[in-house]
Amino acid sequence: MMQPPYTNDRTLLAIVGPTAVGKTTLAIALAQALDGEIVSADSRQVYRGMDIGTAKPTPAERAAVPHHLIDIIDPDEAFSLARYQDLAGTTIAAIIARGRLPLLVGGTGQYLAAVLQGWQMPRIAPQPALRAALEHEAAEHGAEALHERLAQIDPAAAASIAATNVRRVIRALEVYEVTGRPISEQRAMLTPPYHVRTCWLTLPTPELYQRIDTRVDRMISTGLLDEVRGLLARGYGWELSAMSGLGYREFRPYLENRATLEEVIQRLKYDTHAFARRQPTWFRRLPALARMPADAPDLLTHTLRWWRES
Repeated sequence: MMQPPYTNDRTLLAIVGPTAVGKTTLAIALAQALDGEIVSADSRQVYRGMDIGTAKPTPAERAAVPHHLIDIIDPDEAFSLARYQDLAGTTIAAIIARGRLPLLVGGTGQYLAAVLQGWQMPRIAPQPALRAALEHEAAEHGAEALHERLAQIDPAAAASIAATNVRRVIRALEVYEVTGRPISEQRAMLTPPYHVRTCWLTLPTPELYQRIDTRVDRMISTGLLDEVRGLLARGYGWELSAMSGLGYREFRPYLENRATLEEVIQRLKYDTHAFARRQPTWFRRLPALARMPADAPDLLTHTLRWWRES
C-alpha cells in the first residue's frame, strides 16, 4: 500500500461500535463541530442500490457532512479488503490535504483494523475459477472440511478464521494457491502515518437489542422487501457476496415460499443480534481506544471533551 502524503502529526478520529448503536448520528455531529469529513468503514455500504438493508446514511445526513466510500461498486463487483484499504488511505490523505479532520466511521472490524493498525496484505487478484471450485468443495463436503484443508497448510490462519467464515477461508486458500506461501506469513503491520484516536460507542445488551429490533421494523416499513425484490429483478442472485450478507439473505426463504414474512423478520433480528455480539472482538484490538456510553444524554459534549483533553 502506498503511504499517504502526510506527516505523523496528523490525527484520524475513528468512531466504532456495534450496528444500530448510533455511530452515524454522533459522527455527523462531531464532523460538523470539528470541520471533518466521514470515511465509511462498512463493508456493505459500498454497494449501490443496497440502501435500506445496509442502513446507509440518509440523503439529508450525507448532505450535512461529506461522506466517502459509500455507493462505490455494484452488487456483482468483486471488492477486497486490500482495495478498501487503498481507497481509505487515499481518501484520508485527501481530507487531510484539504485541512480537514478525517473521521473513520463504521463497524466492519477488518476494515477498521486494516486502516487503524496499518495492515500490510498480499495484493492477489480474485481467482474466479479457483473460488468457484472451493465454494463447490465447501458445499459438497462442508465448511469444516475446507477449514481443515487450510489448517494443514496454514495453521496460524486457520486458528484466526472461524470454520463458518467460508469466504475468508477461501481467500486464505486462494492466496496460498497463487503465491505458494501461507497468507499468515505475508501479513504484517506498520505504524499508520497518522495519530489514531478511537471512540468505541457502547450500550447495555438489552438496550442495543431493542435498537436493533426497532431499526429492523423501520427497514421493513420503509421498503426493505421491495429493495430485495428489485435487486433480484435486476439480475443480482443469491450467490453474490452482497446478496448473501446480513439484511438480504434472510429474505430468501420467504421469496421461495419456505417461510412467512414474520419468520423472516424475526430471523433478521436474531441474526443482527448475533452479529452485534461478535463485533466487539474486533473493537478491543483497536489502538488509542476510549469507550463512550451511547445513551449518555450529553454524548456529543462528553465526546468533544475527550477529544480536546486526552
